[in-house]
Amino acid sequence: MGIADDLKRLGVRRGDVLMVHASMRKVGGDARQLVAAIDVAVGEAGTWMMTLGADDGWSWVNERPEDEREALLEATPPFDKERVRAEIDNGVLAEVFRTTPGTVVSDHPEGRFGARGEHANELMADVPWDDYYGAGSPLERLVQHGGKVLRLGADIDTVTLLHHAEWLAPIANKRRVRRHRVVMGKDGKPIVRVVDTLDDSDGIAAYEGIDEDEFGVILNEYLKTGRAHEGQVGGARAELIDGRDLVTFAVNWIVTHAASAHRPLT
Repeated sequence: MGIADDLKRLGVRRGDVLMVHASMRKVGGDARQLVAAIDVAVGEAGTWMMTLGADDGWSWVNERPEDEREALLEATPPFDKERVRAEIDNGVLAEVFRTTPGTVVSDHPEGRFGARGEHANELMADVPWDDYYGAGSPLERLVQHGGKVLRLGADIDTVTLLHHAEWLAPIANKRRVRRHRVVMGKDGKPIVRVVDTLDDSDGIAAYEGIDEDEFGVILNEYLKTGRAHEGQVGGARAELIDGRDLVTFAVNWIVTHAASAHRPLT
């Protein structure tokens, strides 16, 4: 019995659209074997995606005052979606997934995803520059396709789809950030562009009575409802979660707990 069989017992079916978070250390085995096993589990009609991010040695620039950033980025190489490695914090599987033939990568230096399978091109196309987890994003499209979140031993606060819930949540005064990135311009020359987005590093709001990462709290509370499929995949505890249901749950949680919830957006 192998990983593909474990995934089937968990509830993964051919034709599924999945967002995958995994710890290879906990699953065990080789990352290439896990990519192949998930391919088999979802079949030719299925699709799966991962958060890639970008291994960016210049991210420190965005901690400096905005009026200094463009000069600091002068002569730095532009973002290349096909060449830049996945962010190290996303784990070894993300880089193996990115470099496996057939993986389609989105063109965004902040919210870069990868996908493979039937709907990969559709999920990765035309990512919005600002608010890249919001309208028209790969996360919104995942939900529209009836997508599920597959967690294989991942840290409890690792659920990228919750950023889409943050974008949907009707609360006021959401925190935002501006980041400067070097990309290739239409004339083929590097340019500095500004990304304006909800704060996906420190969160969009303060939460009353919460002194830990809110994503971990939300997921723990969701799992307590019993609505996720839970089991074992390789050596890892695994969860398979309906994406739309999780987003709805998270939006309600954010509205209930956010300190600004009493000032709804109009």
